[in-house]
Amino acid sequence: MTMKVSMIAAVAENRVIGKDNDLAWDLPDDMKFFMQKTSGHHVIMGRKNYESIPSKFRPLPNRVNIVVTRQADYTAKDCIVVHSLEAALDIAMKNGEEEAFIIGGGEIYTLGLGIADRMYITEVKATFEGDAYYPEYDPSQWREVDRVHHPTDEKHAFAFDFVTYERIKL
Repeated sequence: MTMKVSMIAAVAENRVIGKDNDLAWDLPDDMKFFMQKTSGHHVIMGRKNYESIPSKFRPLPNRVNIVVTRQADYTAKDCIVVHSLEAALDIAMKNGEEEAFIIGGGEIYTLGLGIADRMYITEVKATFEGDAYYPEYDPSQWREVDRVHHPTDEKHAFAFDFVTYERIKL
């Protein structure tokens, strides 16, 4: 069995994914999409991303939470702590995971970009001030396989598209 490695992120037009260890926007339907996609799976995140999750939601419920950090003595309650993305993926594979999700932040996405099979990108139709970015990627290496538009409405100040990309296998 081969495990799919997927990255999931909400990304502004200028590649911003966050500011001050928080999201730069409030999009409830994107949060719902994230929860539905990752539920029941291994989620792999960097330490700063883990710490940005409100404590009442940590660890993310109904998922195996794996935190990647360089800190030798770091602990995260009810999470698996590792020191490399490879170690995190190894654990997911040994646990029989079919699709492991890299959920951020910027540094972990950069590490995952070269090995990811799939990207679930919520393309937010706006630009934002930020200090965390989704890595640039070569569009010629990815094929869009699904796109669903979400307009602005009373709960969503910005329009966005849920887009699924698959790596083109050479």
